[in-house]
Amino acid sequence: MHTIDLKNKGFRTDLVIDDITREKQPKIATKILEKTKNITVEEVIIDKDSKTNWNKKEGIYKTISFKDITDKNNFKEVEKIAIKTLKDMLSELKIKDDATVLVIGLGNSSSTPDALGPNTVDHVLVTRHLFSIGDVEEGYRNVASFKPSVTGVTGIETKDLIEGIKEKIKPDLIIVIDALASSSIERLNKTIQITSAGISPGSGVGNNRLEISKDTLGTPVIAVGIPTVVDGATIVENTLQLLIKKISYQLENKDNEKLKLVPSINQNYLSHTKELSKEQKEDLLGMVGLLDEQELKSLILEVLLPVNYNMMVTPKEIDYLIDKLSLLLGNMINKSLHARFNPTN
Repeated sequence: MHTIDLKNKGFRTDLVIDDITREKQPKIATKILEKTKNITVEEVIIDKDSKTNWNKKEGIYKTISFKDITDKNNFKEVEKIAIKTLKDMLSELKIKDDATVLVIGLGNSSSTPDALGPNTVDHVLVTRHLFSIGDVEEGYRNVASFKPSVTGVTGIETKDLIEGIKEKIKPDLIIVIDALASSSIERLNKTIQITSAGISPGSGVGNNRLEISKDTLGTPVIAVGIPTVVDGATIVENTLQLLIKKISYQLENKDNEKLKLVPSINQNYLSHTKELSKEQKEDLLGMVGLLDEQELKSLILEVLLPVNYNMMVTPKEIDYLIDKLSLLLGNMINKSLHARFNPTN
């Protein structure tokens, strides 16, 4: 009998927040740094004792979760908190005000979900060429940028390209921006992860490249990413979990006369917390209803992988979202690095 090896085919995610909220995972301290109606900032620190359990590198992980950036007010609110979060990271890493910075936009600009990094770099204010002629006012850092494309296009490992530039310009800090993968539909295009642990490009989609981090480059690295894709198995698993939540919500509110006037399509059940009993789950989904999160995902992978149907999926409005998110990250980087930056300069 042919056996499918699922050892490395589990939850495709680059987000530490996905891992710490998953069932049957060891607990780890999560600190809420800020919380508003629409935005939450959480911090997790992975140390040498916890990195084995979490399969994550040691470092500080700050996660900004938000509901929307498609209107001006929400965009500005998220931008303000993102700037503060990145500034806090710079302070915690003891990056000096006059530090030279290299900003790297990872990804393929020809593939919209993967264009977050290159598009963000297009919004970054670079000043290194001005410093070389001495024509820079106070309040601006020495910043350079680079868009290395992807190994499939260049034939060169991204880490090697970055290392070559690093040896030439010798930055004090490297900021890397990349599109990520998530194991939660809810976090798609609504989460910013900022970490001091660096990044392995393509890890979320099973295409690991050489790691870009302080360990491999000898220079502090801050990795900034937003999940823009999920895999098919995640969508199926999340949908089944939402189905269970929806049924629980309807059972809980079956005698609510006001709710009967609200069309089913307009009923927002996402905040409902009461769970169905094991018996109710079994009645609804049979044996599948008794599986935990990891077992359910493994079953779905067993179904999808042999027929190559575990596709990577992105929202239909991804073009618009990448434009907004890349502008958001560009402003975050500019206002964190340059004290006197404003959008008109």
